[in-house]
Amino acid sequence: MVGAVAGPPTVCFTVDYEPDCPPYLSDTHRGVEEATRPLLAMLRELGVPATWFSTGAVAERYPEAIRDIVASGHELGCHGHTHRRFDAMAAGEAADEIDAASRALRAHAPVTSFRAPNLALPEAYVPLLAAAGYHLDSSEARYKPAYWRARLSLTKAAARPPALRRVPASATSSVLRLARPVRAAYLAQLRSPVVLFVHPWEFVDLRRARLRLDCRFHTGPEAFRRVRAVLDGYRRRGARFVAMRDLPAA
Repeated sequence: MVGAVAGPPTVCFTVDYEPDCPPYLSDTHRGVEEATRPLLAMLRELGVPATWFSTGAVAERYPEAIRDIVASGHELGCHGHTHRRFDAMAAGEAADEIDAASRALRAHAPVTSFRAPNLALPEAYVPLLAAAGYHLDSSEARYKPAYWRARLSLTKAAARPPALRRVPASATSSVLRLARPVRAAYLAQLRSPVVLFVHPWEFVDLRRARLRLDCRFHTGPEAFRRVRAVLDGYRRRGARFVAMRDLPAA
């Protein structure tokens, strides 16, 4: 959280389109199967464009869902191919992962925005994105200490390809499922552009699943209600909703 927003913010609503709560439930895809159409309907009703950061493997397994997302006017972004963590890969593996995902996703739409699984992308791998034709990366997070350490490192900043824009996520997804007073106080401190994200599995009832509390509380229909309330709140404040690719230049 960094300073209160002055005036109506620009808001990017994003979806990390992946298997169920990896690595805990990653052999299932209930979120993709059950929540995609309701999410699309909610966004259509609210008039909110979104960026859907999909894994290549999900795109290969559910091509009709990807076509529905693109046909609805949303941006298709890349979330890796298998949802393996990039900070657990060698450089060659990372390049192969980006290449496989890019080929799978670009069969459906131009894809120029990227977000690494778990918002964990080694700085040394950032040039791989520029080489693969990406213009924007949202693999950093303002709520993680690593983001601020990187800001203080002139060496890291100088190593970034100038063609690649870095736009960090503003808040972890579970914030959107908090009780209204806590949620509102947190969101009020976010500066523009506000980059929010959710996962499709959060809209499936996982309250009784053996998961960390932050992964399972207020999941299912309540998640829809709370995320809708967040978007409604921003809309009442006059927020401008844009896909990541449409963010105005800094």
